[in-house]
Amino acid sequence: MSTAVKTVPVASTFSLHEDWVVVVLGALLIGLSLSGLPFAVPVFSWDSAADLTGKVLSPANLQLILTQFVYLAAVGAVGAWLTNRSLKNYALGFPIVYLLTLVALIAAGSKTARSLGLEAVIFSLLAGLLIGNLLGLPDWLRATLSTELFVKIGLVLLGTSVIFTDILKAGSLGLVQALVVVLAVWYFAFWLCRRLGVDEELTMMISSAVSICGVSAAIATSGAIKGDAKKLSYVISLVLITAIPMMLLMPYAAHWLGLSQQVTGAWLGGSIDTTGAVVASGTLVGEEALKISTIVKFSQNVLLGVAAFAISMYWTYTQHPNATEPGTKPTLGVIWERFPKFVLGFVAASLLFSFVLAPETTEAVKGGLKSAQGLWFALAFTSIGLETNFKDLFKHENKKPLYAFLLAQTFNIFITLLIAYFLFR
Repeated sequence: MSTAVKTVPVASTFSLHEDWVVVVLGALLIGLSLSGLPFAVPVFSWDSAADLTGKVLSPANLQLILTQFVYLAAVGAVGAWLTNRSLKNYALGFPIVYLLTLVALIAAGSKTARSLGLEAVIFSLLAGLLIGNLLGLPDWLRATLSTELFVKIGLVLLGTSVIFTDILKAGSLGLVQALVVVLAVWYFAFWLCRRLGVDEELTMMISSAVSICGVSAAIATSGAIKGDAKKLSYVISLVLITAIPMMLLMPYAAHWLGLSQQVTGAWLGGSIDTTGAVVASGTLVGEEALKISTIVKFSQNVLLGVAAFAISMYWTYTQHPNATEPGTKPTLGVIWERFPKFVLGFVAASLLFSFVLAPETTEAVKGGLKSAQGLWFALAFTSIGLETNFKDLFKHENKKPLYAFLLAQTFNIFITLLIAYFLFR
């Protein structure tokens, strides 16, 4: 007599929250570098056609590029497995994202692009936007895009180049700015939506998305109020699409206004809604602006758990129909549940490189880690472009939520600039 034994695939039963996965992958990348397996750093800078073929496309450099691809693909595969995503789809989709990003890196390495200050993130974003909006994406490819995962890995690695005392200084000012901006912008957006007659669910999602941290805030708010998935999708589309012109234009506006990198970074981090767009915009300005913008955005992200808890309380105790369902009562656990855990990875990396490792050790690995950080960001912006569909803005029949979002975002830009100027000048 034979007995059939049922086996359950590991990938279908084991899953780790994306924020914790990012911490694991960041630690893995740092550990590999410290153990003598540094990240390959190919050459992408070229001044002429001869340079392009002789340096960038030389056999030795192509071998470095291939090594880099294998390195990234392997780490990304671990992330896909830990987050319970299809490894088959990942294996098909990641090479496409990497190839587009590679083209962007080569384009950004040209003498013309360097002289104009055009970073790879712009080219990777444009490549994704053109393909995503002109050719369209199959569902399986769209499902493999890991924008948030890529951005957060890059942010954890960014911690290796940020001195911890900088975090304490900028983070304290950033938290003050975050508190003022979040309260002022949230209330203004809430009031504006009510005046325009936007329904209550969209009002709550829009107010949180504009004032706190974009997509994450919209998702957390939708979860807190048991919101409609279609409305959430619409708000996310608004966030992603409006972030693109902001991330490209605000650095030039800051330059025209003569703002310092510190003020510019605080302005970008406090007003641009998505972490990825903040990173891209800060990169266009400079290293100091990137650091400040990231820390300020982290300060806003930290408030996400508190905001979700407060919104849950409001939704429950104003006796909304959705709040009568079991399990909707707010608890203090909501704060920890919504807390962005990848921030812990960023802080841990900063502590490690600020106080634990010897200077000669950090000097030996920081170049490779910085290159890896930049490449993860570039991969993320390619993914942002691919998943952003401008048609989504016009699918919603009622345009009042769009008007409310744009007006609230405009208010956000100006009040954040004012506060950033007085706190960081």
